[in-house]
Amino acid sequence: MAVEDTACFKEFFPALTEQQSAQLAQLAPLYAGWNARINVISRKDVAQINLHHVLHSLAIAKFIHFQPGASVLDAGTGGGFPGIPLAILFPGAHFTLADSTGKKITVVQAVADSLRLQNVTAVHARVETIARKFDFVVSRAVTALPAFVGWVWDKINAGGAHSLPNGIICLKGGDLADEIAGAVSRYSIAPAAVTVAPVSQWFPAAFFAGKKIVYIRR
Repeated sequence: MAVEDTACFKEFFPALTEQQSAQLAQLAPLYAGWNARINVISRKDVAQINLHHVLHSLAIAKFIHFQPGASVLDAGTGGGFPGIPLAILFPGAHFTLADSTGKKITVVQAVADSLRLQNVTAVHARVETIARKFDFVVSRAVTALPAFVGWVWDKINAGGAHSLPNGIICLKGGDLADEIAGAVSRYSIAPAAVTVAPVSQWFPAAFFAGKKIVYIRR
């Protein structure tokens, strides 16, 4: 899927409003422009932003529907993935996008401003230093699960009013057995609290083979 090809968004998310479709269509040119100044994403990915970054992020929207009022932390957001695409799809939820690299948060804020996203807060901080709690923590391939769970486990509100109980939702790839076992053991998480879902069940492109969502219920 090339930069200008945005038809797949409506194909996979037919309920998109005109505004949401327009906002998603702006992401590729916005990021391509920023990437020419700041290396936010891999340069070899620039022509595949919609597939490799935007649609990949939106796999989370196939897994869960964030209700209005939900609070979501995107931990280690980089240039804004998965948080920015999810904020477009769920305008009633609030997304805090945090990263320790200032130039990346500059891009996040600029993209959110360009799209007039009122439900995004960009934070230049290590996620471990954030004091408040959230309903969900999302991420995309930030680090191994045992370390990541340690950073965010105490930042998740118990309970939940969504299609799934509050917890962690990570986009990961490869063989995750050791990572999951390590997190379960280190933090005394019940194995039944962990769900692994293949992204290829929603998106058939070869790029998504082996990519997964890992959900850990709080």
